[in-house]
Amino acid sequence: MNEVRFLNAGDTAVTVEFGNEISEEINGRIRAFNIALQNSGIPGIVETVPTYRSLMVHYDPGVIRYPALEKALKGLLGSLDKVQIPPSEVLEIPVLYGGEEGPDLNFVAEHAGKSVDEVIAIHSAPEYLIYMLGFTPGFTYLGGMDESIVTPRLKTPRVKIPAGSVGIAGAQTGVYPIDSPGGWQLIGQTPVRMYAPEREKPILPEAGQYIKFYPITRAEYDKIAAQEAAGTYVCKRHAREEGAK
Repeated sequence: MNEVRFLNAGDTAVTVEFGNEISEEINGRIRAFNIALQNSGIPGIVETVPTYRSLMVHYDPGVIRYPALEKALKGLLGSLDKVQIPPSEVLEIPVLYGGEEGPDLNFVAEHAGKSVDEVIAIHSAPEYLIYMLGFTPGFTYLGGMDESIVTPRLKTPRVKIPAGSVGIAGAQTGVYPIDSPGGWQLIGQTPVRMYAPEREKPILPEAGQYIKFYPITRAEYDKIAAQEAAGTYVCKRHAREEGAK
């Protein structure tokens, strides 16, 4: 409890900070705390937003004042070990690697001293934890990328990156959900729409889930893209096995 910090974020939010690093252990505590909060019945909670190392709690000061909220939140910390965290879900995201869709794949391979096929195999091997969403709606900040393909950001960011682009920046990898500027090294593109405002649930991924990339061909890409355009594509997903990497 002594390592948890409570930081005011304006007059309607508080950040509960659990550490100062990116780790699955800290993420597990954040998830447990979020579940405990949702089940607590504390009045006035409007929304919670998980990040790499904290949980931002938005509240209505007309319902609960900050001193009472902080006391109630601190009261949840002692029971986190008893919280049952449900098995994580894995989203299976197809990626067309290289070519026009992945213009920086060759650079990543050269920087890593590996072949293009080796980079694809390494990148598509792990199940990546979604630590948080941000930057744009549905942008995934993923953990767990193999250090052997760590690659620095572009020196000059691109003005426009196509939606669905899969990139690497340092030790991170992620998917651009909409057309946007960005400085990540682009290694491929998924036809799956990570953000679609017309859907009942506009944002596909959720913090706490995992993403498993898998390579596809041009023909497979075009088929899935057509299904997405028709609104008939259903993203594959499965329950994550305990202890999986």
